[in-house]
Amino acid sequence: MANFGIFSSSVFLNTGYSMGFTIITVPQVFMLLVGLFFLYLAIAKKYEPLLLLPLAFGIIIANMPLANLSAYDFFESAGEIRPGLMNFMYNGILYVIFPPLVFLCIGTMTDFAPLISNPKLALIGIGGQLGIVVAFAIAFFVLGQGAWLTSIIPGFDGFTPGQAASIGIIGGSDGPTAIFAASRMAPEILSTVAIAAFSYMALVPFIQPPIMKWLTTDKERKVVMPAPKNVTQKQKILFPILACMIILLFVPAAGALVAMFMLGNLLKESGVTGRYIETLQNALLNILTIFVAISIGSSASADKFLTTTTLLVVALGLVAFAFGTIGGVLVAKLLCKITGGKINPLIGNSGVSAMPMAARISQKMGQQYDSQNYLLMHAMGALVSGVVLSTVFAGIFIAFFG
Repeated sequence: MANFGIFSSSVFLNTGYSMGFTIITVPQVFMLLVGLFFLYLAIAKKYEPLLLLPLAFGIIIANMPLANLSAYDFFESAGEIRPGLMNFMYNGILYVIFPPLVFLCIGTMTDFAPLISNPKLALIGIGGQLGIVVAFAIAFFVLGQGAWLTSIIPGFDGFTPGQAASIGIIGGSDGPTAIFAASRMAPEILSTVAIAAFSYMALVPFIQPPIMKWLTTDKERKVVMPAPKNVTQKQKILFPILACMIILLFVPAAGALVAMFMLGNLLKESGVTGRYIETLQNALLNILTIFVAISIGSSASADKFLTTTTLLVVALGLVAFAFGTIGGVLVAKLLCKITGGKINPLIGNSGVSAMPMAARISQKMGQQYDSQNYLLMHAMGALVSGVVLSTVFAGIFIAFFG
């Protein structure tokens, strides 16, 4: 009976030690609440659920003790150390496999016709990169290594130039580009940059409208833009070819993203690869979205995420996103005056790369003030220029700091 008592006590203790609730920490509980909040936004509020739901679920499983489901977990089997499920999937992020493939799929869904018919819209895309410049400047000059503010923040040594540049790219509001840049310049903050970028992309409907209303007048919001001019099939085919060649010649560091993006668009506009288009626009993009989102979420384990550096990155990401929206709207306001009221400033929010959410917001807000106003295609022209320019900025930063 004594031996049985010792055996049963040992089994009870071992069972207790193998249960996560016995060792869960306060930071892990906090991250679980963050994940549940994101799930609420995705399901109840329908804020970009295809992206936010798997990301939120990844955060939850990464912070379940003993589950080995974070992006950093390994396990031992037959005397060998092997990557866990999320660690294996996260390699698609770490080695920059998923982001270019996502761009390939997005390229097949992109229409350059509005931009080709109205090249002035590219200026809005330039304005949308203001967030990149502002966030980089703050991270480099104010919070960089050796900067005056760094010394008074406990547990913080300052951002390296590569980290500052990676944080700046969040301002482009393009998750795959942010991942691409951080993997080349600051892999140590890759997960934080990616989560900030994807979270703010999902929260575009919440962040952008107040800024757009603040910067525009009632009269400007009612500006009606005529339908874009017709663009020939030849122009649509030549554009991705020439754009790819020119960008790669001047900014080769952006090659992986730009090449895949333009290839996807060429496949669409060529008219001879219908089977590819159907797969890329639907099955492959859906699979990649799930893999990217849950992999990024699984990298938000409490021990890695809840640090001073992380909080500063998230805060600067919000600054970057806000200033990207501000820059695009201000340039659109300027174009409205220069063209004598032919550009509606509400499409300025689409200067950032949050495709296609930003363009939908332009359309929705435009119709709130004039139900006959259709801004979607004009906004897409500004949006695709923002996508291309954010990758160009990433390539320039990588050339200097990679």
